[in-house]
Amino acid sequence: MSGEPSGAAARLNELLAEAGLAPLASAQASVFERYLTLFVRWNARLNLSAIRDEEAILRRHFVESIACARAIPAGIATLLDFGSGAGLPGIPIALVRPEIAVTLAESQGKKAAFLREAVRVLGIGAKVHSGRAELLTRTFDCVTLRAVDRMPQAVEDAAALVAPGGWLMLMTTRSEMSTLQTAPGPAFTWPRVVELPGSNERVLALGQRQSSGATQPESAPRSAPARST
Repeated sequence: MSGEPSGAAARLNELLAEAGLAPLASAQASVFERYLTLFVRWNARLNLSAIRDEEAILRRHFVESIACARAIPAGIATLLDFGSGAGLPGIPIALVRPEIAVTLAESQGKKAAFLREAVRVLGIGAKVHSGRAELLTRTFDCVTLRAVDRMPQAVEDAAALVAPGGWLMLMTTRSEMSTLQTAPGPAFTWPRVVELPGSNERVLALGQRQSSGATQPESAPRSAPARST
């Protein structure tokens, strides 16, 4: 049928099915295929990710990010992808959950330029903050964080941007999870852990800030963490 996905779009849906996840609609899968093309082209000269193979990008980056998008609790209106790098998981979240206003924060200028181009080419409504995420002056219903350097400190900084009653979502490993869960302090509880597709080690930890009595710590500005993808 002409309306069925083909090429990379079809392969992405096959990988989602292998992971026990529902497939994307044809139009949505086609946007992910355009994202893959842009990702590969920029990655060749910018080093967005150490993963170069298209199959591995689909399997590791895209399927994991789609799983993350689908795990976001209902009622989330605003989301910050802290240290977005190549737009993971923020761009897939914007594609899968278009009702959420997504901000992609990236301090490295060349990667922020890629994010702006991706937003333009893919036609999504996400905003790009070209600067250090921890210097933002607003809070968000949800903040996502994935694979940055100095991860415990980055988690602490990201937690300060979560609104009361909001969520902090960490894409991490089981071995690192308990350390990262202590970084935001007692203002957060961790009611849910989701196993990410393709690995028994990689998980998504969901922490919720207390709806009252939460305060943001005052600290001196720190150097921005670098995304490692």
